Amino acid sequence: MTAKTYFSNGNEVRLFEQAYRQRLPVMLTGPTGCGKTRLVEHMGALLGRPVVTISCHDDLTSADLVGRFMVTGGDVVWTDGPLTRAVKEGAICYLDEVVEARHDSLAVLHSLTDHRRTLYLDRAGEVVVAPDTFMLVCSYNPAYRSSLKDLKPSFRQRFVTLPMSYLPPDREAEVIAAETGIAIHVAHRLVNCAVAIRTADAAFHFEPPSTRVLVTAGHLIAAGASELDAAEACILAPLSSDGAITDGLREIAVATLAGADTSS
Repeated sequence: MTAKTYFSNGNEVRLFEQAYRQRLPVMLTGPTGCGKTRLVEHMGALLGRPVVTISCHDDLTSADLVGRFMVTGGDVVWTDGPLTRAVKEGAICYLDEVVEARHDSLAVLHSLTDHRRTLYLDRAGEVVVAPDTFMLVCSYNPAYRSSLKDLKPSFRQRFVTLPMSYLPPDREAEVIAAETGIAIHVAHRLVNCAVAIRTADAAFHFEPPSTRVLVTAGHLIAAGASELDAAEACILAPLSSDGAITDGLREIAVATLAGADTSS
């Protein structure tokens, strides 16, 4: 699915653009695979700005973000990190799953999220003022984060927060059909399977199947796999390795895919 086929799920496109025009940072929240990254890509195309994506993790340091001195050709030279490059280029800098980053690494963002809109490169002795076209966007999944990790309220309050969720079933099926080329009724059955599992999520305690995995299942079906085989490989297997839970999930899949060719 390209930026032209992005399916909005409310007013997130309008609010994102308004935040961009007012030079405000944005925080996207919602379950994994609900379209947060796709929205950023769509908005980059819509606004005519490049998107620099940074995948956050435990070992991400401030130097990984802003840059460091490196030995090149016998000389020690400063090399910009992705955040610094995004600021200088006036790009959209997207920190994916920002909750995974260490709090001390995120401190470098503070001066970019208030009226200063400035990045201080202390080690390089440089101050970079963000152009009007620069935008900082972060995302994370608040419902399924580790109990040991959370974003500080003082950090969250620096952003315009846009909560996101899965599309309504009919529209989610349209996305899957458009992305994979499978028939719309097949896409509807995949979505019904996912919705049933999402509804049972509180009992099973796992992260629910995303639109992303439904698209992957759709690609397998388009290649000739049966609906049940595709559902087991792409939707069920990644959720749990517990045999009893897997059996329960398979019963849900069989029931929701009833009428499809489920032969192995």
